[in-house]
Amino acid sequence: MDQKKYYLGFDFGASSGRAILGILETDPQDGKKKLALEEVYRFANEAVRTGDVLAWEMERLFGEMKTAIGMIAERGIHIESIGIDTWGVDFGIVGPDGNVVFRPVSYRDDRTIGMMEEAFKIMPKTEIFKHTGLAFLQFNTLYQLIAMKKNPETAKYITEENTLLFMPDLFAWYLTGKCGTEYTIASTSQMIDPSVRTWSKEILSAFGIPEGLFAPIQQPGEIRGYLKKEICPAIDYDVPVVAVASHDTASAVAAVPARKGESFAYLSSGTWSLLGVETPTPVCTEGVMNANFSNEGGLNGTTRLLKNIMGLWIIQECRKQFNKEREKEGLEKLSFADIVKEVEKAEKTTDAVIDVDDNAFFAPDGMADRVEAYVKKIYGTEIDKRDRVGLIADIVYRGLAVKYRWGIKTLEEINGFNIDALYIVGGGGKNELLNEYTASALKRPVRIGASEGTVIGNLLVQAMATKDVEDIWELRRIVADSFGSKTYDFDPAGNEKWDQAYEKLEKLIGE
Repeated sequence: MDQKKYYLGFDFGASSGRAILGILETDPQDGKKKLALEEVYRFANEAVRTGDVLAWEMERLFGEMKTAIGMIAERGIHIESIGIDTWGVDFGIVGPDGNVVFRPVSYRDDRTIGMMEEAFKIMPKTEIFKHTGLAFLQFNTLYQLIAMKKNPETAKYITEENTLLFMPDLFAWYLTGKCGTEYTIASTSQMIDPSVRTWSKEILSAFGIPEGLFAPIQQPGEIRGYLKKEICPAIDYDVPVVAVASHDTASAVAAVPARKGESFAYLSSGTWSLLGVETPTPVCTEGVMNANFSNEGGLNGTTRLLKNIMGLWIIQECRKQFNKEREKEGLEKLSFADIVKEVEKAEKTTDAVIDVDDNAFFAPDGMADRVEAYVKKIYGTEIDKRDRVGLIADIVYRGLAVKYRWGIKTLEEINGFNIDALYIVGGGGKNELLNEYTASALKRPVRIGASEGTVIGNLLVQAMATKDVEDIWELRRIVADSFGSKTYDFDPAGNEKWDQAYEKLEKLIGE
């Protein structure tokens, strides 16, 4: 093996896309492998409103990918492969002539409002869960398709002649011209039967969705195809495009630096917080359904039993509102670090707790106002205007910490085993205050993995596909050796405070 090998990972998030070069180097002395990252190119990725629809800018994003690949070629870097990860559920549709006939719509578009209720009229909720094992979220692909079928202008695209491709599949099609559906991304759709790891015939039949609409399923590590020469004529060798664990959470979980045999939960912390455990088989019990947990696909045939929690979306939207207000007053914008400082210096005049998964916090814009309104409605108290930024952020951070505690407790009850530690990967792990809150709320160690866990998982699954990494446990050793981890231990002195906060959350959930 050469001492250095290069992989290109495209990582698409809620506000940006990035091309990251992974450099896997083998130490000639001890044979240990380490991974280094280099950001080659970053570009905006935000849904834009076109008429009445909140959609993704596919053509521009395709162009950004082409630019990034050209930058690699200009530097004379020989890449082993390319991999792509994105968020789940959203999709485009390609026609038989090779053109995109339906451009992807954002999961935050309001077209799916009421579609779950429409679905339950056709198939009871318990039956849908029995066949899919997936949590009920109004933006799941199934409900997006139901919304499309109700509109004659979009229903015409749901035919066997066309091919539905989820976001990473669509990007891979652009690069290779080949259609395929990677399993972990398909598992977010609420149309996959996790027990057989393919499309649920019962679901498709019940909702009149033709099975021919879907491309063949590919597993993480399979080669999707090869980079088309016209994408970058300067590259004169074959570049495989690998089906990584292309749902961003699946890639992040692959990169958790846990030790073999350790009983751990993971938290992929970013715009969304994805909290769960790895299981060898799906867990489709009534308790899982009632807690609204999901069985989603993982690396090497595992299942990610997890809960979607609203995550740092609330803080991101609060910051957006704070900065709009500050701009009008001629004040400097707040960074996320500035918001943490505001929390630390604020006089804590409220012990209010919010359920971060309340529907009040799903939509964009005016988030700080909605947090204030929620606190006033539930507790009858006003936020002190003098410390408004710090108090609102503190309420959100504490709400996240106690919701993580609820998730860990629920996972232990579902699986019947104790969870010794929580591993946090993703950008949210940079927030030391939230890490401290989480450790104290959970009363167990919180270990912080790499903030770039998603793209690290993407790159190292590519290395597994090219036989440069042996298996998931070597992958995780490389992550630990390359990026290390930090542990936050809980402070027993705060037990009573966090127990009281958790009781408030339980009351909110039970109401």
